Amino acid sequence: MLQIEIDAASGFCFGVTTAIEKAEEELSLGQSLYCLGDIVHNGSECERLHALGMKTIDHADFEHLRDAKVLLRAHGEPPRTYELAAQNGIEIIDATCPVVLQLQRRIKRAYAQPHQPQIVIYGKRGHAEVLGLVGQTDGQAIVIENVEEAQHLDFTRNICLFSQTTKSLVGFQRVVEYITAHIHPPATFEYFDTICRQVANRLPHIQEFAAHHDVVLFVCGLKSSNGRVLYEACKQVNPRSYMVDSPKSIDSSWFEGAETVGICGATSTPKWLMEACRDAIIRSCTDSAAACEA
Repeated sequence: MLQIEIDAASGFCFGVTTAIEKAEEELSLGQSLYCLGDIVHNGSECERLHALGMKTIDHADFEHLRDAKVLLRAHGEPPRTYELAAQNGIEIIDATCPVVLQLQRRIKRAYAQPHQPQIVIYGKRGHAEVLGLVGQTDGQAIVIENVEEAQHLDFTRNICLFSQTTKSLVGFQRVVEYITAHIHPPATFEYFDTICRQVANRLPHIQEFAAHHDVVLFVCGLKSSNGRVLYEACKQVNPRSYMVDSPKSIDSSWFEGAETVGICGATSTPKWLMEACRDAIIRSCTDSAAACEA
């Protein structure tokens, strides 16, 4: 009998949950609502909200919008977005994650110091959250994605290091160790561990979950950077880990010879989508006359 378990700790983080609740609340009023960028890096969830009436726009669309209501997703936005909204009569529904908002304020304060240090952000270049963070420094912050890129910093100048909230703690610590070893006094090095623990703590848990099952189905949007990190963590401990973005992507051959299947996902994965994938596996078992237990 094939046993299927959905990881209770997987699914939306606090910031994403709040953003979606705000969107649903506005849409329930029957008014037009725009979202600046995908509200979450999950195509299925975006499609669900679009069906309720939400329209996703990009920054080019936003510049030409007038007298509308726009939701800012959990990733946060640079100051310029708020300035444009005020100029164009746009009402902002601000769903910026509190953790991201606190990080933006820290970076802004560091940038305003009299003897301006190099503001360095460990994060994914071009990521929505990172763009909002760089915006706090008038575009002057330096984004690095790994230790190799840290080699190009000016170690004779003061450095303030921050991190995108969803980055790896291990990767951040490597960057800290490298800069600490190479800074040239009297230049100083300060670093701030701004990684969200609700996200970071999922990695060891999800590896334990993946190791506990014969097959792992990791459900997430293909654009989710957090999802990619967590999926690779599953793969490290369980080679029979497969990433899907919808039930349609499931291949029944993956479960041959397996007794247990674990279903888990990213911080951008809705519970209903993991449940839909479980149901698809059960249907597949029924079609092949096998027994499944959820």
